[in-house]
Amino acid sequence: MPRFARPALFGVLGVVGLALVWELYKFFGPGNGVVIGDLTVLPRTSDLAMPHLATMVARLFEPVTGAATALPLWLAVLGACAFTLGIAAVGWIVGVTVGLALALLMQRFRLAESAILPWIVLSQTVPLIAIAPLVRRWGAQVEIGAFAWENWMSVALIASYLAFFPVSVGALRGLGSPDAHHVDLMHCYAVGWWKTLWRLRLPASVGYLLPALRLAAVSAVIGSVVAEVSIGLRGGIGRLIVEYAGAAGGDPGKPWAPIFGSVLVGLVAAGFVGLIGLFLRRFRRDEVSA
Repeated sequence: MPRFARPALFGVLGVVGLALVWELYKFFGPGNGVVIGDLTVLPRTSDLAMPHLATMVARLFEPVTGAATALPLWLAVLGACAFTLGIAAVGWIVGVTVGLALALLMQRFRLAESAILPWIVLSQTVPLIAIAPLVRRWGAQVEIGAFAWENWMSVALIASYLAFFPVSVGALRGLGSPDAHHVDLMHCYAVGWWKTLWRLRLPASVGYLLPALRLAAVSAVIGSVVAEVSIGLRGGIGRLIVEYAGAAGGDPGKPWAPIFGSVLVGLVAAGFVGLIGLFLRRFRRDEVSA
């Protein structure tokens, strides 16, 4: 089997295995779920709480509502996925740019690393759902000539807030990964920092940077979905999750459609980074896991 096909095969097998576990638990599990004391540790297996996978799939091809002009559910979800993916892409680009800039600064100046790195780590301890409304309110006060801050920009900013962290940490580790004797050789030839960066440090960092970029892409998607829910931005997959959740009582398959959509957005984002990795294949000998 080709080496590049193995991850795809394992991914498909993982999805199939998860589907089997879902159906087996629904068939054999207790109707009221597994309860230990007052704590429910496994969900109920009723059709309302845990519909069959066939019910979820069939619902995708039915209209969103009973209106004559209603779109098929899969088409509505696909449009929301495209909206969220566009915002996540903007957040990912901003996060990658900021993360790389911070990594370069910290690698160049050890004092900057000591001063900045703890704050980068602490930044990820702030609850995302708490800062999303603040970002929206601060953004609404931004006025630069004819420029008007829009709600989607707040979502993209929050996505970049999650995306910059793995890039800054991964790039910093990668930039410092060349062997000491390789760096000393550059110094012996009186090669400057910028040329050393371009010829030695950046190629050596690819194996660390690609997993960080992949993690940043997925983090940007998560940030976008959560921010859409927090600030009430319409049009995205996060808003659909909230809206369709109210239909669970009478239409159990409908709430799962946007959940599948959010998974699709994450896979597309990670797949895009995988395409970048194809162009940098010759630098990936020492790639580490994300």
